[in-house]
Amino acid sequence: MKPLLQSIRLLLVLTVITGAVYPALVTVLSKSMFPRQSAGSLVVRDRQVVGSALLGQRTTSEAYFWPRPSAGDDGTNYVAVPSSASNKGPTSADWITSVQQRSAAIRTARGMSTNRAVPADLVLASGSGLDPHISPDAARLQLDRVARTRGLNPEQRNTLTQLVEAKVESPTLGVLGEPRVNVLLLNLALDETFPTARR
Repeated sequence: MKPLLQSIRLLLVLTVITGAVYPALVTVLSKSMFPRQSAGSLVVRDRQVVGSALLGQRTTSEAYFWPRPSAGDDGTNYVAVPSSASNKGPTSADWITSVQQRSAAIRTARGMSTNRAVPADLVLASGSGLDPHISPDAARLQLDRVARTRGLNPEQRNTLTQLVEAKVESPTLGVLGEPRVNVLLLNLALDETFPTARR
């Protein structure tokens, strides 16, 4: 009987600690130390939430920089719940077909020759399917398309290049991850820099 009572007491204590005390502590600390991140890193423009800096969004207009593809694309946007990868590998016929289709769409939109390499992050979804970043090379590859679609002159095209370079984020703490560009923040800066550009 004694071991049973000890087990019940232990269950109750651990339930209180892990089910109430710990979550409450983490919530209070996160809200006080990282208020923006704990609120979802929401991006607000003109008093409206336009997205989160932590989540990728579907963008298909040629006047904007395109994000990574997502296995959670429902045809209108990237589905945040549940987020996931496709779990298809390089031996999957479906996976090969989707990668070839994405590569063809990138080349067609930019007018690339078929032998030019497309950065992997423009044709492969991330593990979560919601990665908000692309590589600097993926952003640079899209410069001509965006400039052409917006009707930018050579001087504006140079400004656009500088804008992309200014939006390149360094690896976290200088060592974690790779240089990257947040697509939502880049596209918002694009609209601010060229508000009257033809679309």
